[in-house]
Amino acid sequence: MTKKGTDIVSYITIVGWLIALLCGTREESKFHLNQSLILILANIIWGVIGKVLAFIPIIGWIAIPIGYLIIFIFWIMGLVYAMQGKEKEIPLIGGLRILS
Repeated sequence: MTKKGTDIVSYITIVGWLIALLCGTREESKFHLNQSLILILANIIWGVIGKVLAFIPIIGWIAIPIGYLIIFIFWIMGLVYAMQGKEKEIPLIGGLRILS
């Protein structure tokens, strides 16, 4: 798989991330593999936080969808950057490094 193909596939669900990690050009695509992993983990963490926030009337009901919307927008940004061949960090959480 080419670098661009690996970058794009890494953003398409956790299965796509695993395929990109195992079958793609891992060293060349490390940046986008890291960014998409951060988004996957952010989604999982927000899901756990959302379970707690669901018990807080009004605030929780507003915060949960806004958090998911922000993660979705970041996902779109990362996917577009991968399609354009850019290695640009996602706002707020893009500076985190999990894969080194």
